Amino acid sequence: MTTTPAGNIQEKIAEELESARVVCDTKGATSGECAAAWDAVEELQAEASHQKQVKPKNSFEKYCDDNPDAAECRIYDE
Repeated sequence: MTTTPAGNIQEKIAEELESARVVCDTKGATSGECAAAWDAVEELQAEASHQKQVKPKNSFEKYCDDNPDAAECRIYDE
């Protein structure tokens, strides 16, 4: 699944919800198409939840990404 920007993901969820409702009304609540439509909604909701959990890196973390050999960025195993 491709990553959708946070602002657009809520719109996409709303679109998929509406689509799932239409498909289930048309094809029936027990149809494979209905189940697949709700699976798509569930995947988008999971992605939205994941995006909320990812915290941005602070300046020090960015520095260490760019300079992994710097003394202050070294990690020692005990």
